[in-house]
Amino acid sequence: MISTNVSSIQANQVMLDANANNIANVNTDGFRPTDVRMSNNSNESVTANLRVANDTGSSKSQTDLAKEIPDQIVGVNVAAVNVTAIRTQDEMMGSLLDIKA
Repeated sequence: MISTNVSSIQANQVMLDANANNIANVNTDGFRPTDVRMSNNSNESVTANLRVANDTGSSKSQTDLAKEIPDQIVGVNVAAVNVTAIRTQDEMMGSLLDIKA
């Protein structure tokens, strides 16, 4: 189970990196933001799939801060939840080992 949380944290980091890049380029003319989609693999790991937005022909940046800022908040919360789950699993394993000893 810890491996699922770790893969989720890694995929989430990819999403946060792409999101930060999109925000940093909000004033870059002709910039096309990267969109990230999360998916589960058959082995219960989480992966991030990157896709550059379609070109709308605009000479301005196509970054939408109304999407990027909430995505950043969600990304931070996802990381916090996964870290909490890993800590809880680690504490439970320690308790089980104490009982067995």
